[in-house]
Amino acid sequence: MTDAAQDNTNTNPDIGDRTRAYAWAVLGGVIYFLGWAGFGYWPLALVSLVPLWAALELSTDHPWQAALGVSWVYGIVMIAGGYHWLVPFFEVFSGYGSFASVGFWLAFSAFIGAQYGVYGVIYGLLRRRGWSVALAAIPPFMTAEWLYPKLFPVYLANSFNQQPVFVQIADLGGPLLVTAVAAMVNLALFETWRWWRGARGAPRAVWALTILSVGFTLGYGTIRIPQVEAAMAAAPPLRLGIVQVNMGIFQKRGEAAEAHRRHLEQSLELEKEGELDLIVWPESAYVQNLPRELPVSGDEIRKELRTPILFGGVSQEYVDGRRKIFNTAFMMEADGIVRSTYDKTYLLMFGEYLPFGETFPALYDLSPNSGRFTPGSHVRPLHFGQWRISTPICYEDVLPGFTRTMIREANPHVLINLTNDSWFGDTQEPWIHLVLAQFRAIEHRLYLVRATNSGISAVIDPVGRIVAQTGTLTRENLRYEVHMMEAATVYTRFGDWPGWLSLAAILLMLIVRRGSAK
Repeated sequence: MTDAAQDNTNTNPDIGDRTRAYAWAVLGGVIYFLGWAGFGYWPLALVSLVPLWAALELSTDHPWQAALGVSWVYGIVMIAGGYHWLVPFFEVFSGYGSFASVGFWLAFSAFIGAQYGVYGVIYGLLRRRGWSVALAAIPPFMTAEWLYPKLFPVYLANSFNQQPVFVQIADLGGPLLVTAVAAMVNLALFETWRWWRGARGAPRAVWALTILSVGFTLGYGTIRIPQVEAAMAAAPPLRLGIVQVNMGIFQKRGEAAEAHRRHLEQSLELEKEGELDLIVWPESAYVQNLPRELPVSGDEIRKELRTPILFGGVSQEYVDGRRKIFNTAFMMEADGIVRSTYDKTYLLMFGEYLPFGETFPALYDLSPNSGRFTPGSHVRPLHFGQWRISTPICYEDVLPGFTRTMIREANPHVLINLTNDSWFGDTQEPWIHLVLAQFRAIEHRLYLVRATNSGISAVIDPVGRIVAQTGTLTRENLRYEVHMMEAATVYTRFGDWPGWLSLAAILLMLIVRRGSAK
């Protein structure tokens, strides 16, 4: 055989492996985003990791860059497909043109997708140190979900919002625990496929652990749902009215009087339909700046309304001659006085502030639609009679760690989220926002009420079921009687302990080297 023929024999298998690995990665990314919250074909989530592991197994014997490449491609495809609506969002949110918005979307996809690139590197390292696929696959995946910095959270668990029995374990370990069970199903299928191909022996331990984890999950959900329903029925009621006026973000700014008129008109409709304990308006419902010093009269806001109102607005103060504005939730009581407020703490990048904008103010000239808000300094509850209400604003309700911090400090009886998703128009984002928020109700066994400007306003019960909702881009009201719950769950007390266990497992495996493993 000639030297040239020998070279082809040596290199062609590598080229073939790389091609197959990237094909697997692209396929896996597509399966993931189709099964995830936006498209919602949830059974695909049970196989979405199989192509990723197939790609990584083809790359394990190569330099670490190979694992980085295929897993990063998986992540980019998954994020780009799941967040395709970011292109029109960036156009509206920042004021940039289409070309720049596509660039931001791709950059966002590459940055968030790098979470899976990091995962792939750790997976390959653990495999080369002799650890099995089962041990190399799941702990790093959960740790990456938990610790990787991102604007919006991405959990495999969010694919299962339509399966209430399956997600009840979130009150034990949050979305990470649901991810762990879903990943075990993926692992069982992958290892069964490898066994069928003769790449390993029968994965009896994996089969047994998967059956136990799925059995526990379904059994726990079956038992827990009636328990929570009984607690809901026994808890005191609160009669709510939710107003959704459906005004575009710039329309609301430019037509403040019309926005106020619509909120008043629809609130009066709710009052005429029957007595309510509280009316809820969404984020930035009242766009005129209000003073921050309390108490303050709200008579000019409520006019002839007599029902207490929880509403979103803008508050301002001057510090050393410099104006500061805050995205604020106001609780107006029956006498028309506002005595309790909460300022949004976790500001949204580009929408409410620009990174490095205070250091380089010229950046705000380049992004004319970006806000310049100051973050709040506490997560205390709003007080409404005997009740405590926590009011995460905008996308604070999709952040499990932040919401848990808020609940541990405030010990609320209900969560009421004030949101304005009109930035996103008629896209998947309002539906994704709703799905991601559902888990907060399960994690803490509280009702979660969402009042939005243009949809989707909703009520989520402590089981995580959407029991009332509006449409998108509609003008309508909701009435619903929630129950004021008092519960401290395992997740409330201990938080993301599955993440800590996964991190500890990774560190142990990095310290201890095993022989070759299949």
